[in-house]
Amino acid sequence: RFNWSELIPLRLWGRTLGLQTENSQFLLEGMPFRIFGGSMHYFRVPREYWEDRMLKMKACGLNTLTTYVPWNLHERERGKFDFSRNLDLEAFLSLAAKNGLWVILRPGPYICSEWDLGGLPSWLLQDPEMQLRTTYKGFTDAVDAYFDHLMPIVVPLQARGPIIAVQVENEYGSYAKDPHYMTYVKMALLNRGIVELLMTSDNKNGLSFGLVEGALATVNFQKLEPGLLKYLDTVQKDQPKMVMEYWTGWFDNWGGPHYVFDADEMVNTVASILKLGASINLYMFHGGTNFGFMNGALQGDEYKADVTSYDYDAVLTEAGDYTSKFFKLRQLFSTIIGQPLPLPPMIESKASYGAILLHQYISLWDVLPALLQPIKSERPINMENLHLNDSSGQSYGYVLYETVIFGGGHLHSRDHIRDRAQVFVNTMYVGELDYNTVELSLPEGQGFRQLRLLVENRGRVNYGLALNEQRKGLTGDIFLNEVPLRNFKIYSLEMKPAFMKSLRHATGWSAVPDYFVGPAFFRGRLWIEHQPQDTFLKLQASPLLLGWEKGVVFVNGHNLGRYWKIGPQETLYLPGPWLWKGSNEVVIFEERTAGRIIQSVDIPYLGRTQYVD
Repeated sequence: RFNWSELIPLRLWGRTLGLQTENSQFLLEGMPFRIFGGSMHYFRVPREYWEDRMLKMKACGLNTLTTYVPWNLHERERGKFDFSRNLDLEAFLSLAAKNGLWVILRPGPYICSEWDLGGLPSWLLQDPEMQLRTTYKGFTDAVDAYFDHLMPIVVPLQARGPIIAVQVENEYGSYAKDPHYMTYVKMALLNRGIVELLMTSDNKNGLSFGLVEGALATVNFQKLEPGLLKYLDTVQKDQPKMVMEYWTGWFDNWGGPHYVFDADEMVNTVASILKLGASINLYMFHGGTNFGFMNGALQGDEYKADVTSYDYDAVLTEAGDYTSKFFKLRQLFSTIIGQPLPLPPMIESKASYGAILLHQYISLWDVLPALLQPIKSERPINMENLHLNDSSGQSYGYVLYETVIFGGGHLHSRDHIRDRAQVFVNTMYVGELDYNTVELSLPEGQGFRQLRLLVENRGRVNYGLALNEQRKGLTGDIFLNEVPLRNFKIYSLEMKPAFMKSLRHATGWSAVPDYFVGPAFFRGRLWIEHQPQDTFLKLQASPLLLGWEKGVVFVNGHNLGRYWKIGPQETLYLPGPWLWKGSNEVVIFEERTAGRIIQSVDIPYLGRTQYVD
């Protein structure tokens, strides 16, 4: 049994030895130590709930918190850095220390994490020659500038804070395009003052390709194959065993099932890992939410975008509630730890605020001339290369491409749509183009007409070898009757806060008719009498009304993320701290068929379940 009651950050302030490895075990300030860790990402959890989730970690028996750092949120535009509000990394790490949790920091620059482009900023892709995750100068210059801002925040929180280890990059063994890259990242950390233990993290197949001298190799998996931990001995001798990512569940893609992982199987595997003397980090302890447009995607045989929820079937739910996994793990850890665990905090009750009527709408076509200035270009321009945001381009959301055509005929995308386009002639919907549908027939008509392509970036791929090909929008020519289309007006629809604010005051809002086909914005009010609580928004068609098909929901200016009727996810998490007592503004951007109401319910529904094999 272990008694770590003295081994907490506030008691070891100003420590000199830190976390070390010796004879196949960890020592913390010279004392034997095992890492019982859990992953939670500050950028996926409202700041007001950080401490609650940390207290639940402690109550489960964990001693270490692991977090990624998302470059694409901290430097949305090149050269402009944001470490404020929900991105206040220093506050997050200090709160972990206050609550008795050590920290393993995973600063990337690439983080994977089912997060758009694995956390890399999309403006890197403005360079047509860009080679991400290599020592290509355009990439390393950007990483150096970012680390120059990030490391001064992190470095003081080593000996005088909770950081006991720092990960070098992330699962590089499965990418491994540049044999010099991992050494570059390691030196970028060391040269800026990182002194704590360095680690790498890979699945078994990538393990030997992701190593870097001077860093402890750790392994990621869900099923404990015989000999898997012993395999670590083949790449490094006499070192402690560490599972950096023990996958407690799995993530979901649009159009697929909601994956769940059996709680008993999970806890039995954790027990087996601990019996073998290894340290462990639960990925995820608490998943949270891919708010906004930040979800990632997979590109295997086909492109699959991740859903908004990052519930992950983790130890805590998306909204931070306990699961059976929590109590089973708490029981397991309590038999190993030599002092009583703190009591689990009370759970916050959830609210069901009932039906919310969306009583007004404004068509996208009416919004365009008033609120958006088009970029004029002879040829299509991909999202990242649009001259916007201080030359950092557009990162997320939608782009509308307009051009004039004469007559109809055969429209062919040549697979230049990323990721999905609704096609309109004037305002008449014609069909969709995507990875699978690359041609459409346009109806004949009199005179000149507008051809409009509303293209959605559904999320950039975050894992695999295709990272350099993640430009979005129209990535090349579109052909009508074998002739490439020219002379575009291009409207950026990022739906950033300033745009949403101006939308509120736009003229042209009117009462919603019985039947309406989008794209359009809809708005309504959620009235709350008492202290606001967490709730979940359910977008569904009532038996008598059509709606809601696909779009995005904003509440009081917060982008809750995407919904799509193909599922699996049917509810969007709405945190209580983002609500006000009294009137709350709800705005929905619906691409196609709108409903009239949405429901505020107190139970999430993440879709039909399927057990992870």
